[in-house]
Amino acid sequence: MQLKKTKAPHVRKKSLWTEICKSKEFYLLALPAIIWYIVFCYMPMGGLSLAFKSFKAKFGIWGSPWVGMGNFESLFRDPAFFNSVKMTLWINFVELILCFPAPILLAILFNELRMNRYKRVLQTVFTFPHFLSWVIVGSLLKNFLAMDGVVNGMMSTMGIPAYSFLGDKALFKPIIYMSAIWKEVGWDSIIYLSAITGIDAQQYEAAEIDGASRFQRIIYITLPSILPTIAIMLILRMGNMMGGHFDQIFNLQNDVIASAAETLNLYIYRITFRRTPNYGFSTAVSLFSSVINMVLLVTANKISERFGGSGLMGDAMK
Repeated sequence: MQLKKTKAPHVRKKSLWTEICKSKEFYLLALPAIIWYIVFCYMPMGGLSLAFKSFKAKFGIWGSPWVGMGNFESLFRDPAFFNSVKMTLWINFVELILCFPAPILLAILFNELRMNRYKRVLQTVFTFPHFLSWVIVGSLLKNFLAMDGVVNGMMSTMGIPAYSFLGDKALFKPIIYMSAIWKEVGWDSIIYLSAITGIDAQQYEAAEIDGASRFQRIIYITLPSILPTIAIMLILRMGNMMGGHFDQIFNLQNDVIASAAETLNLYIYRITFRRTPNYGFSTAVSLFSSVINMVLLVTANKISERFGGSGLMGDAMK
């Protein structure tokens, strides 16, 4: 018996405008953020054309003459540029290894702490440094580590000669890492604490009944449950490998260790404000940095998806 084919009912696709009108409250709520991104993030992208121009103030950005890839040719002939790129990648790579796990560990320790009042006090203490600017933090560190500072004062009472901590190139990078952890570890741990609070408490209860120790519950329940959050934060961190640290290093560096602390952002600052300005050249450096960051971000996202992670977009693009 031959079955008669029946046509599926026609599914009418709703227009985008219909969907917007249907959820107009949500779009109105998001409108200020959308406007902010358009005005301050997307519209300024037109200024990237300056990377291919020789900027003349009297002609403005749009009227300045085109030089094609001339700014990039000058860029790749500058040894200081490659040194700053190498320094930036090295500092961010070491920071990724040393600093990235710190808020994860702190969030787990907070979660395991049973004294709620003491826990709230510790969270406040660890989070407070985030709200201090690097100008303040840099001044504090300089006062503590200066030749006549607190640390050298304590060393002198023990008969130890004073030492120039901020004048030692070998010590400058560890100071960067330690100060970055001290300032941001509490604030970054909030994201992981939020992920931990979303774990079903019944999993811990079942594991405890089965005789699992607290350490085993962390290894087999807590860490696997927050792994998607860790992956997303790692991907986002990879997207900023060519940036960051400007405020921190700018407020901690001095002439003695300047060569050991010039990251790409400091290189842009130096060529823009400490010599005859060449805004086309500076824009070319910034564009190069942005492109590399985008490549690293997309690569990290693809690797995450390849190993079973959801990536930044999750299931939205599937």
